[in-house]
Amino acid sequence: MAKPARRAGNLPAPTTSFIGRRRELAELRRKLTVARLLSLVGPGGVGKTRLAIRAASELGRSFSGGAWLVELADVRDPGLVGNAVSAALDLRDQAATEPSALLRTYLRDKDLLLVVDNCEHLLGAAAELVSDVLTYAPGVRVIATSREPLSVQGEHLVPVPPLELPSGTEYESLPQLRQKEAVMLFVERADAASGGFELTAVNRAAVADICRRLDGLPLAIELAAVRTRVLSVEQILERLSDRFGLLSSGARAALPRHQTLQTAIDWSVQLLTREEQALFRRLCVFAGRFTIEDAEAIAGLGEVFNQLSSLVDKSLVIKEDARGAAVYRLHETLREYALGKVREADEQAFVEERCTDYYVTRFQAMALEARFHLLEWLPVIDLEIDNLRAVLRRCLINGDARGIALVTSLSWFWVTRATTEGVRWFDELMARATAPPDTLAGAQLIRGFLAITQSDWQTARPMLGRAIATAREAGLIVPRVHALSLASIAESMADEPETARRLLEEAAEVAELTDDVPAKVTVLQARCLNGAFAGDFDAVRLASTEGVRLTRQTGDLYSQHHMLANQGGAAFFSGDFAQSKDRYLESLRIADKLDDRIGQFSVFVYLADHAAMAGQPKVAAQLLGASETIRVGAGAALIGFLAPVMDQAEETATVALGPTRYRAEYEAGQALSREAAVRPMDHSPPTVACWGSARRR
Repeated sequence: MAKPARRAGNLPAPTTSFIGRRRELAELRRKLTVARLLSLVGPGGVGKTRLAIRAASELGRSFSGGAWLVELADVRDPGLVGNAVSAALDLRDQAATEPSALLRTYLRDKDLLLVVDNCEHLLGAAAELVSDVLTYAPGVRVIATSREPLSVQGEHLVPVPPLELPSGTEYESLPQLRQKEAVMLFVERADAASGGFELTAVNRAAVADICRRLDGLPLAIELAAVRTRVLSVEQILERLSDRFGLLSSGARAALPRHQTLQTAIDWSVQLLTREEQALFRRLCVFAGRFTIEDAEAIAGLGEVFNQLSSLVDKSLVIKEDARGAAVYRLHETLREYALGKVREADEQAFVEERCTDYYVTRFQAMALEARFHLLEWLPVIDLEIDNLRAVLRRCLINGDARGIALVTSLSWFWVTRATTEGVRWFDELMARATAPPDTLAGAQLIRGFLAITQSDWQTARPMLGRAIATAREAGLIVPRVHALSLASIAESMADEPETARRLLEEAAEVAELTDDVPAKVTVLQARCLNGAFAGDFDAVRLASTEGVRLTRQTGDLYSQHHMLANQGGAAFFSGDFAQSKDRYLESLRIADKLDDRIGQFSVFVYLADHAAMAGQPKVAAQLLGASETIRVGAGAALIGFLAPVMDQAEETATVALGPTRYRAEYEAGQALSREAAVRPMDHSPPTVACWGSARRR
């Protein structure tokens, strides 16, 4: 299950690296009372992100929906800006709804603050999305950070200056100097690096001059401050003065800030060993976070661990924690710098090829067992998704068929996390490259599967037909079984029961030629769904019972969750309400573990019908309300065979409660957060756990 958001949203906790900026914070508070969009504008390295996060942390309390951070620094594709915003808001791309439409629906009645960080490289797409949000969601306020304005109607620009500098006069006392923001940052970072740095009467002049030399740019000051581990502040000042003197021909005129920052980075990088410099520039190939294993595989160097540790110590690489493991990333300004250096070294093609080969090989191997280890596999993809997207984009641009293999190997991520994005990658990649039959059959199969999850049988039918033909011609038994089974489901969705029956019979016959358990489970799932469409619940009961047995044996949680729901439905319609409830609840627990929103929505509808029939109309109404919240958050349409189940639950509960009370209970269920609605059943949630053993009326 996704990590629950903090009360104020998903903002990171304020860190000690933030330096005052009292004037800027006061201005943001004042302007946000009258402006719906504030754009924090300034060059790289001035701390726009830190200022925006601190402002949102303080201002977010005044919004009932809290404050939410959208990080765009690692997003390289303009088409994924909407996906990034949806993910930041804990929404789910798991249906046919485009992210922009999902955001409109979700945000239209929300009162919240959205921080959209690092827009400059996606300016057009970010501006379009922010404009859309402001149009359709009157209660939403936006703080955007960028190096240039978004140029959106109603935008209020807030230039972000460098940190407050020492005055340069001899009359500034030591206590006064300690209050200057640039000095505060230098001292804080120097103390963290050397373990005991203090501003004193002896070093005060050098520290103040360093801060002025670096024009109050936070990133430049941080890079200089960490050098106090091995140099005195006087030595740091001397070396910086030499470099700036060369650039300005000895004049004291201030350099442009971008040149100041470039010089500070140059100085820090040139103090690295040759191996550290090579690693630093090659790390630019990572679009997002990466692990030590990723760096070792792609950099093509020796002692990567020690070199990477050194880069972290020198603030050239950022170290973070992800689920108890260390991960790394580059500040966007440093990534741009490293990219320039890797091009100068004529290494870009080399590292990009290593990167593509590494990710394709790694995730193809992982895909063989992914469905049996989703709880471990999905977090890996969550961590690596920006790097994977960058590889897919390069493959698309180059017409590289490895992109088709990679997008197919990520199938369970698209199914459970990013359906419309997966559809887009499949369609674009298959249109640009030609893959070998085994790769192509798998891609066509998963593309058809995604169409079914979107209730898009018009696309699923021809795509799965091609998958069947490709697999048959190549003699691929397992893909053929899957394609035939899914094609049978698509035909049932299209109200073609005879064709569905014929395809399912063929799938069952071909499945006899293999011992592949997932292929047999797909046949059983087709029998369950076709039986549900036809109202043949004996067929559903038989197929789901065998399906539960097989999926328990193999640890196939996704299929097990659906098989349990099928079994619960069959038991319900046969009158075994105790077994039905048990199966539904077990299915819900698995869907909760997988964070499968469509699965949660479906099971809540089933549970609502069960509650209504069991004489619990209040619970039924709340469950229907909770299911609607989950459905909207996933952008899902109502699945065809769920409609009569929902109608029956709503009608029964409305008759028992009366329209007014039913609506009140329904809205109470809608108001529950997803986390509260799907809380583990032994923790007494306000809905399902209070549902006792009442009998059907």
